[in-house]
Amino acid sequence: MNEPPTAGPPTAGRRTGGRRTGGRPRRLTARMRLTLSYTLFALTAGVLSLAVVYVGMRYVPNYPLTSSNPRYRSDAPSRQEILDSMLAASGYALALLTAVGLVGGWLIAGRVLRPLQDITGAAHRAASGALEHRIALTGPRDEFTDLSDAFDEMLARLQHSFEAQQRFAANASHELRTPLAITRTMLQVAAADPAGQDWGTLVTRLQDTNQRGIEISEALLQLADLGHTPPDLAPTDLAAATGEALDAVRDEADALGVTLAADLRPAPTTGNPVLLRQAAVNLLHNALRHNLPTGGQVTVATGPDPERPDRVRLTVVNTGPQLTAQAVATFTEPFLRGRGRTAETDPARRGHGLGLAIVAAVTDAHHGELHLAPAPAGGLRATLALPGTAGGRQPS
Repeated sequence: MNEPPTAGPPTAGRRTGGRRTGGRPRRLTARMRLTLSYTLFALTAGVLSLAVVYVGMRYVPNYPLTSSNPRYRSDAPSRQEILDSMLAASGYALALLTAVGLVGGWLIAGRVLRPLQDITGAAHRAASGALEHRIALTGPRDEFTDLSDAFDEMLARLQHSFEAQQRFAANASHELRTPLAITRTMLQVAAADPAGQDWGTLVTRLQDTNQRGIEISEALLQLADLGHTPPDLAPTDLAAATGEALDAVRDEADALGVTLAADLRPAPTTGNPVLLRQAAVNLLHNALRHNLPTGGQVTVATGPDPERPDRVRLTVVNTGPQLTAQAVATFTEPFLRGRGRTAETDPARRGHGLGLAIVAAVTDAHHGELHLAPAPAGGLRATLALPGTAGGRQPS
């Protein structure tokens, strides 16, 4: 015997045209609630006013009144008659006040809530993926314009982040695909003509290509970790981390013919020594690999920031070609190299385009600032500024 089908679990609601329906009970609109609130307020004020008049009328003498002029002998209405007439008139007045409150409240509420319709429309457009739209609400500054400006700023940040993420995903796919494609080509050539191959050279080239893919993957993982996991911070010296970084790049500087000049003054801060060393290494690698072909120089300095006594800084300046401010502004974008998206032909000067992006991520994780600017004589001036500590104490 077949059993009747059982009902599935309740759903949180379905979407119609990008909006969720059925998830919440139906209520009066905000405009209707405001209208009823205005009407209730006006009606309550009218009732209270009439109540005060009614109470005051209780002090009128409760007997027929006559005119003080002997010519007029007609009796004036009694208190009860006045009260009865007032109650009848009050009923008509309250009915009229209710109608006026409903109509006026509806119109006023519609005018007040009109900016919310623009904001709601922009929110639905953003939910459908149209992040380029802006509300740009006009009029005097009030809560609605503040909300509109905040929403526009949020949309601008979301659009920038979304576009950067799209570029990052596309560039990462390209960078990771390149070593795999090179490896496949070399293996196909070797498989087609095994006897004509220099196996030592082939293995070396395969190792270099594989190492490049590993470096890109590790750099991507480091960027992802910095974006999601806050680093462990402890009192440290930026000068010590920079000194270790200098020792790590001296051989490369000698191979490229670049002179290193260092002025390392104490720069106490609160940070992660490993990440700060990596940031310094990346800045030095960038300065070395994007330098003059011969006779280049890299100047490194650490110490207190003369412009802001509460900060310490690391400054790396290299010689090189003239740069524009527009080009420098894009240097922290992932996979962007000194020559744009094209890799250097010289293996000694080749990078994966993630060095300055990692430096920017390390700087953000330490609540610091990274400034990149063209050097007046050519080359790049990079300044990493971090919150300083007096006497090695952690800042309050």
